[in-house]
Amino acid sequence: MFVLFEEAGKFLAGRILSEADSSLQVELDSGKRVKVKSVNALLRFEKPAPAELVANGHKLSEEIELDLAWEFASDDEFGFADLARDYFSADPAKPATLEQQAAALFRLFDSPHYFRRAGKGRFKKAPADILQLALAAIEKKKQVALQITQWAAELAEGNCPQPVREQLYKILFKPDKNSAEYKAVVEASRNTHTAPLDLLQRSGAIASAYQFHWKRFLFENFPKGTGFPTLQAPQPAGDLPLAAVQAFSIDDSSTTEIDDALSVTGLGSGTITLGIHIAAPGLAVQPGSAIDHVGRARLSTVYMPGYKLTMLPDDIVQSYTLQEGRNCPALSLYITLDEASLAISETVTRIEQVPIASNLRHDVLDSTFTEAFFEAAHAGHAAGDQPWASELTFLHRLARHLKAQREVVRGKPENFNRPDYNFKLDNPGGREPQGDEKVSISIRLRGAPLDLIVAEAMILANSTWGQWLADHGLPGIYRSQASLAPGVKVRMGTRSLPHAGLGVKSYAWSTSPLRRYTDLVNQWQIIACVQHGRTAALVAPFKPKDAELFSIISSFDAAYSAYNGFQSGIERYWTLKYLQQNNLTELTATAFKDNLVRADDLPLVLPAAGAAGLPRGARVKVRLGEIDEMTLDIGGTVTERLDTVAGATSPEAAPVDDEDDGEAELASGPISIAVDMQDAGDAGAATETGTAPTAAPGAS
Repeated sequence: MFVLFEEAGKFLAGRILSEADSSLQVELDSGKRVKVKSVNALLRFEKPAPAELVANGHKLSEEIELDLAWEFASDDEFGFADLARDYFSADPAKPATLEQQAAALFRLFDSPHYFRRAGKGRFKKAPADILQLALAAIEKKKQVALQITQWAAELAEGNCPQPVREQLYKILFKPDKNSAEYKAVVEASRNTHTAPLDLLQRSGAIASAYQFHWKRFLFENFPKGTGFPTLQAPQPAGDLPLAAVQAFSIDDSSTTEIDDALSVTGLGSGTITLGIHIAAPGLAVQPGSAIDHVGRARLSTVYMPGYKLTMLPDDIVQSYTLQEGRNCPALSLYITLDEASLAISETVTRIEQVPIASNLRHDVLDSTFTEAFFEAAHAGHAAGDQPWASELTFLHRLARHLKAQREVVRGKPENFNRPDYNFKLDNPGGREPQGDEKVSISIRLRGAPLDLIVAEAMILANSTWGQWLADHGLPGIYRSQASLAPGVKVRMGTRSLPHAGLGVKSYAWSTSPLRRYTDLVNQWQIIACVQHGRTAALVAPFKPKDAELFSIISSFDAAYSAYNGFQSGIERYWTLKYLQQNNLTELTATAFKDNLVRADDLPLVLPAAGAAGLPRGARVKVRLGEIDEMTLDIGGTVTERLDTVAGATSPEAAPVDDEDDGEAELASGPISIAVDMQDAGDAGAATETGTAPTAAPGAS
């Protein structure tokens, strides 16, 4: 005796060896013996052989028309033998054959959209309306499958279907794995044995490497686009007092968001008043307002060579930027110093209008106000008839003094040996770059005199105001670093803590409210201190332990990291473009870590064969390999050692640049296209002061 039974959704048949009350011992054709519950035994028969019955039943089941079977089926619950009789037999009293019963069982079981299961071997047909919906879904699924196959074939032939093109960045970086577009790319990739990115690039979905990096950044960080809603810039109160100073700013020529300016009064009198004047949008832009929502959504201006995405709309920026020839609303920190000793005797913060006399520009004046110029001026030689020469000479002396004081607290000098690089694109009018513009890269030594003046003034303001907020019992957004030990990073929080990297006991970004949301938040808190004094904690926008501040910090940290990572990556793109445009096939470089070398005259770090084991600081000539603009990858080979072995510096003794473990690592490439760019990290004083990286046009 044989039996056909169901086991885990499969139909098997075999010889019955023994039978108990509730189970059977069955031997399959393979010789395997299994225990089968009696309830799962659906057909008992003596012939044909089990394998023959199953094979014939499956073959016959394919001939059963489901629509006809559904019509024949009873509206009530029925067994598979009942349907086999009604479907196959002309005589209702005559039972169906074993093969017909098996065929009906297999067909019913495999057609759940027509017949739902009601028990072992029992079924009930689906209602007509539900059946139609199910059939429509099946047909749709079939059409989608055909569409996927068609799109996959087009991709394999080197043509990208428009729906796939429109979903390009979603497919690559945030895929819906159930979407037809994604499945088409996967199928085409599998069929052609080609990586998805290479496949899409070959099919024309990616217009250019630059557009790939740019559009990917926008997809991940600006999914709703980069446009601003129409907003009107609110104006501060018109009765602000007018400061009795003449202030000047120091920025690059392309800067439009001029956040800070300086003034010096009392030269030659023995007592100097230094004014640090910060644009004050916080006087009119209120927390929770429409403009605040815009700033909080972006959190920072995004910089890149030849272009930028501002945190705030341009008309609002222009209402508050410290433009020369205007009296501008400002938050001013006045610092009284002894002219000889430079000792600080008093600090006062005021809300006022500040006359901006000049917008000085780095790229115009760096060649004039050099270290030699200031050394001569400090030695008593005439400073010449350059505008602001006397004020800048004093500020340079003060900046060196402040830096020396911070370095005492740091326990070691700040060591920024590497230059800054300025990128300039041939894109008249500042239009959005396309990636094929002519690029030039120029060098400005880190710590140039005008840089030093601005950096030290901003550190002084940020540290003074940070401590002032703490003294008033107000939280702010602080940056702190517990020590200079390796691996100890700069962190953001709401409490005033020391910043070991800068050598100050408190540090709160407050000097760039047009470009960084954290600075705008801190400006609101400082304004509350000015207006309400010791009762500021009662009326300030953010109270102690305010959860909203922690939310802002978290969002800002993520956005600022992403923006810095993008800037570093896109600067690497333009550096590689510079190599191509100038047909550079080799360069001189310096070994600094593992097998990495840093180009001497370009912002480029790359792995070089033959560099492993070289002492830190060893200078070499490197032959460049192929450039991959998509992954921003380039390698090289050391072809010549340019310094003498005797004069080489051991890794232990070599001076370590404060940035060697910071953003330099990001530039060592390649940058993965499948994961987020790495955090650029903190680069020390130059980026902590409140000025954006100087390599970005309009950043300072």
